[in-house]
Amino acid sequence: MTENQPKKTGKSDRTRAKILEAAKLLFAEHGYEGASIRDVAAHASIDPAMVIRYFRSKDELFARAAVVDLQLPALRVIDRNAIGETLIRRFLEVWEGPASGPGMAILLRSATSNEFAAEKLRDVFGNQVRPVIAAVADPADAGRRAGLVSSQLLGLAMCRYLLRLPPVVALSHDEIVQNVGPTLQRYAVGEDAP
Repeated sequence: MTENQPKKTGKSDRTRAKILEAAKLLFAEHGYEGASIRDVAAHASIDPAMVIRYFRSKDELFARAAVVDLQLPALRVIDRNAIGETLIRRFLEVWEGPASGPGMAILLRSATSNEFAAEKLRDVFGNQVRPVIAAVADPADAGRRAGLVSSQLLGLAMCRYLLRLPPVVALSHDEIVQNVGPTLQRYAVGEDAP
């Protein structure tokens, strides 16, 4: 094989990918507790023992399926008055954009009933959200501000994507930006309520 030829995908890699895709779909739809190894295996059309062979445990399978990289923008380099709008637009990209994956839905659906999932969600908060928020105002207050931003966004995600509340689902992106952006702005930069 020459350097320019793509590497062939072996049967083992295809099986692993098939299991992982089934797990992503089922964890996103049913959460950690609602999706079993047998369910994943049935959806992937393989024996349950193969799931364990490739991923060792349900927790490891979940950890691989629920990978989340929010790719939050560097807020310190944008117009300070556009931080809230920037955050809500990025949120909509993560959940609805062409590159959106099931990772956040998996975590959010599962975090209320599974400590492993809750810890992964706290890790996303601590390692991705908090540092970005810390960069735009007093770092000593970053945890509180990032917590408020997260509470707003996770509440919106719960209502729009998991519970699918009709009035929230019906909101256009512009309506969400117009209504949620100012609240995120205030939370992110630490401004008091009007």
